Amino acid sequence: MSEPTIGVFEVEERTFPPAPEFVANANAGDRSLYDEADADYEAFWSRQARDLLSWHKDFDQVLEWQLPFAKWFIGGELNVSYNCLDRHVEAGRGDKVAFHWEGEPGEKIALTYAELLTEVKKFANVLKGLGLQKGDRVAVYMPMILELPIAMLACARIGVAHSVIFGGFSADAIIDRCDDATARLVITADAGYRRGAAAPLKSTVDEALGRGAASVEHVIVVDRCGTDPEMTTGRDLWWHDLMADASDDCPAEPMDAEQLLYLLYTSGTTAKPKGIMHTTGGYLTQVAFTHKYVFDIKPDTDVYWCAADIGWVTGHSYIVYGPLTNGVTSVMYEGTPDTPGKDRLWDIVERYGVTQLYTAPTAIRMFMRWGAQEPAKHDLTSLRVLGSVGEPINPEAWMWYHEHIGGSSRPIVDTWWQTETGGHMITPLPGVITTKPGSACGTIPGVFAELVDDAGNPVAVGGGYLTITRPWPGMLRGIWGDPDRYRDTYWSRFEGRYFAGDGAKLDEDGYLWLLGRVDDVMNVSGHRISTTEVESALVDHRAVAEAAVVGANDEITGQAIVGYVILRGEYEPSAALGDEIREHVGVKLGKIARPKTVIIVPDLPKTRSGKIMRRLLSDVANGRSLGDTTTLADPGVVAEIAERAQAGEED
Repeated sequence: MSEPTIGVFEVEERTFPPAPEFVANANAGDRSLYDEADADYEAFWSRQARDLLSWHKDFDQVLEWQLPFAKWFIGGELNVSYNCLDRHVEAGRGDKVAFHWEGEPGEKIALTYAELLTEVKKFANVLKGLGLQKGDRVAVYMPMILELPIAMLACARIGVAHSVIFGGFSADAIIDRCDDATARLVITADAGYRRGAAAPLKSTVDEALGRGAASVEHVIVVDRCGTDPEMTTGRDLWWHDLMADASDDCPAEPMDAEQLLYLLYTSGTTAKPKGIMHTTGGYLTQVAFTHKYVFDIKPDTDVYWCAADIGWVTGHSYIVYGPLTNGVTSVMYEGTPDTPGKDRLWDIVERYGVTQLYTAPTAIRMFMRWGAQEPAKHDLTSLRVLGSVGEPINPEAWMWYHEHIGGSSRPIVDTWWQTETGGHMITPLPGVITTKPGSACGTIPGVFAELVDDAGNPVAVGGGYLTITRPWPGMLRGIWGDPDRYRDTYWSRFEGRYFAGDGAKLDEDGYLWLLGRVDDVMNVSGHRISTTEVESALVDHRAVAEAAVVGANDEITGQAIVGYVILRGEYEPSAALGDEIREHVGVKLGKIARPKTVIIVPDLPKTRSGKIMRRLLSDVANGRSLGDTTTLADPGVVAEIAERAQAGEED
C-alpha cells in the first residue's frame, strides 16, 4: 500500500457558519458536547446511554477494551424494540405517527407508534410460533414496505438477529448470506414496485433455496403486488395468514447490552462477504445520539426523511433504529425518485412537511441533471436540515443542494461512516460547526480520528489514511464466525488503529475531506490522484451533470485517467466539448490530473441502490471482459459505454 499523498486538490475557501436563528434553537449550539467528550469520553458515552435510552438493568462498567475487541455498557440490559416503541406508547405518545409510508403506485399509510407496536408484538409471536428463539438468525429480503421494519423490530424484541439483504441482490447473495449465518427463516414479499412494475422477490428466494441455503426451514411471504407466486407446501407461509391468528401479547425481553442485534453483510476483497456484527446497547446509543444531534431532531414537530433503502446500514440506523428510538415521525417511500415524475421527492417533501432530508450525492447529482425546475415546482420551506451520505460529495453538488433544495439557508451535514461503524463518525453538528462545501468537517463528539502516512505517522496537513484511534459504542463487534479476518481486515495495517481503507486530506483549518477508498486513488507518473478530486472537477464544468473516473493502464505514465461524463440536458455531445471538459480539469487541478480521455455517455452503470459500479468502467477502460452485471439497474448501459469508448479510440 502506498502513501496517499494527494497534491492536486483545490483549496475550498467558501464557508457557511450556522445561522444565528438556527443556533438559538439547536440541540447543540456550542462546543460543550465536544469539550465533555474530550475531557472523558467514556463518561460522555455513559451519559448519552442513560439519557437517551431506557434500561431494564443499569450497566456497571462503560467499556472493556481488549484490542481489537470491545464491549460497551457491561452488565446492562435493555431491549431495542422497547426503546423504539413501548416507552413512547407508555408515555402517552401512542397516537403519534411513526411512519408516513407511501407506496410507489400511490398508497398512503400513516402508522402510529401504538399500531406499530401491536404489529411488532404479533409478528414476534409468529416468530416464536415457528420455534425461533434468542440467538437464532433470520434473513430478510423485502421491498421498502412497512412489514420490513416490523420484522426487524419483532426480531429485536425476542433476541433473534436479523440479516437484511438488499432487494436488488441476486439468488447467489441470498445463498451466501443464509449459509454463512445459518439462517433458519427468510422473510420476503412476492414482489415490490419499481418504476411502475412489480420486481419479483419470492422467485429469487426460490432459486436460492433450490441451490443452497439448506439451513432455511420456512419462508414467510408478504403479498405486496398480488403476483401469485409459487408456494411450497410446508415451507412457505403467507404473512397475512400468520398475523391473523397471532396474539398481540408479547413483552419485550431484556437483552444483554452485547446481545447480537443484527448481521449486515458487506463485500470484501475476497469473494466471501463479511458478516458485520452489531450488538444492542452501544449501537443504539450511538445511532440515537447522532440522529438527535446531527439532524437537530425535535420529536414533537419534525417530520424526518432518510431517503435510503433499509437494505443498507443507512436504513438500519437512520430509518429504523435511530428515528424510532428518538420518537420522531418519519417518511418511508417504496419507489424510485423518478416515478411517476422527476419531482417525486419534492412532492413528498411538500405534502408531508419534511423537516430533515437525508440522501446520497449520487441522487443529488441526478437531481442536478434533471434540472432545478423540478424542485422549483414545490414548496420546500419546511426543510430545516439537509444530509448527505454514502460517498464524498463534490463541492458543486453540495452547492446545488444548498441553493436549490435548501434555499441557500439550511445547514448541510455531510456524513462519513460505514457499515462497520454503525453510525455517524465524521460530520458537523449543524448548530456548532461552520461548514465547507464538500467537507465532512470533523469527528462527532466522542469519536477520535487521525490521518497517518504509510509508516503510521500522524499527518498534520495533506493526504493520508483515515484511522480511528479509540473504540466507539456503535463499532462492529467482529465478523461473524471469523475473528481472525476481523483483526486482519481492520486492525493489522496500523498498530492500535482501526483502518477500513479510506483516504482523506486535512486542510490547514483542520477540516477533513474524504477521498473514498484508497484503491480509488490513481497513480499517474508517480503522483497519487484521487478519483473523487477529478470527478469533482469534471462536474464543476457547466455542461457536466455527473461523472465517474477510473485509472487505465498506460505504458508511459503507469496509469492514465479516463473520465466518463453525463451531460446536462441542454448540451449535445461532441469531440470538441469532450476536449473542453478535459482541459477544464487541467485548469482546476493541474495538468497532471487532466484525464487522458473524456468519454461522453448517456448513463453510468449503477446498482439498483444508485451506486456507480466503477469496476465495470475500469473493465471498459482497460479492455477487459466485463464481469457480472446482473445487479445493475440497466445492464445494457455497459455495452453502450464500451461502444462509445471503442468509437473514441478509433477517432
